[in-house]
Amino acid sequence: MSEISGNARAERRTRLVAAMADEEIDVLVVAGNPWRSDYLRFALDVTPIEGHAFAFLEREGPGRIIVEHPAEAARLRSEQPQLQVSWSPSPIAETETAIRALGGRRIALAPLAAVPHRLAIGPLGSSVIPTTALLDRLMLRKSSSEIDALRRAAALADQGYVAFCDAARLGRPEYALVADVEAFFRSRGCPENFQILGSGGREVRGMHAPTERRLVAGDLVTTELTPCVDGYYAQICRTLVLGGPSEAQERAFAVYNEALEAGITAVRPGATAGEVARAQNEVFRRHGLGEYVTAEYTRVRGHGLGLYVDGRPAVLEEVDLILEPGMTLIVHPNTYHPEVGYFVHGDSVLVTPEGCEVLTRTRRRLFSVPL
Repeated sequence: MSEISGNARAERRTRLVAAMADEEIDVLVVAGNPWRSDYLRFALDVTPIEGHAFAFLEREGPGRIIVEHPAEAARLRSEQPQLQVSWSPSPIAETETAIRALGGRRIALAPLAAVPHRLAIGPLGSSVIPTTALLDRLMLRKSSSEIDALRRAAALADQGYVAFCDAARLGRPEYALVADVEAFFRSRGCPENFQILGSGGREVRGMHAPTERRLVAGDLVTTELTPCVDGYYAQICRTLVLGGPSEAQERAFAVYNEALEAGITAVRPGATAGEVARAQNEVFRRHGLGEYVTAEYTRVRGHGLGLYVDGRPAVLEEVDLILEPGMTLIVHPNTYHPEVGYFVHGDSVLVTPEGCEVLTRTRRRLFSVPL
C-alpha cells in the first residue's frame, strides 16, 4: 500500500464518520461485488474479486466484512490486518443475521446498485435506512489524496495512448492492440484498465470489446483508455487514422474538437452537468448534426470519474447536478458521424474553485499512423 492510498483511506474514513454522525447513523452496511465495488472501496478500501461482500462500519472501531469465499477472506486479512474478516457460503443470510444482532441501533444500507434484492426489500428492508445518496455526495467531491491518485491515473492514460498508437499497425487484429496496451499498463504497476475500441469506417456505430477484425488502410481507430491508480480511474478518448486522413475525416475531427473545447469551457463551479452537455450538443446542432447527439446514436456527453469507471454525474442535458470544486469527470462528445463513422474525443477534468483543470495532456488532434 502506498502512502498516498493510506492517506486517501484515512481521509475517506474521516468524512464518512462525520456524515454518519450528521445523519445519526450508528452502523453503515455497504454491499459490493466484483462488478460494482466503488462504494466498498470508499468505505473500507476493499475490492472484491469473487462473490458478494458486505462491510459493517461503526463510527468508532475497525470495520468488519463478510465475504463469500475463504480465499477472499485470506486475501483481505493479508491486505488489511486490522480489518475483521469472516466468510460464509451464504453471505446474504449471514448479513441478515448480523443486522438482526445489532438490535435497536440505527442502521443504514448502500448502495442500491449492489444491494441484493433480498436485503433491500426483504424482511429487514423496513428496518434499514437507504443511504446511497449520502455516499454519492461524499464520493463526488475528491480530497487532496484522491485528486493526487486521479492525476497519476491521467498521466498513465496519456502514456497508454502512446502505446495504443504504437500498437495500431496495418493488418493487426483489434485484440492485439488491447493486449499491447494491457501489457504496457501492467508493466507500470496498473493491473486494472477499462478499455473499449472500434475500427473501420461509416459502418461502425460505436465501440466494443476487441474482436479479430484486422486493421486496414483508411480505418478510423477509436478507443477509451481508463487506467486505475490506487482505486481511482481517469480516462482519455482519442481517434486515429490508419494512413493519411481524408478531407471528410479532418472535417469531422474539427467538429468534435470544437465540441470538446466548448464542453470543457462550460465546466466551472455552479454550472450543471446539463450545461456541459448542452455546450457540446449545440456545436453539433450548429453544424447540422443535431440528430447525432440523441439517444439513437450515443449515450452521454461524459460522466463522473473516481472509484468507478462510469460514475455520477451523467453528462446529459436533463441532469441538473451542480458542479463543485473537487469533482472529476470526463468530457467526451463521442458519437456517430454520418460521413466517417463513430468518432471519440475526450479529456478528464477536475473542477477547481476558478473553473476547470484538464488532467489528461495528450494533444487534441486527429492522430495518423503511417502505413
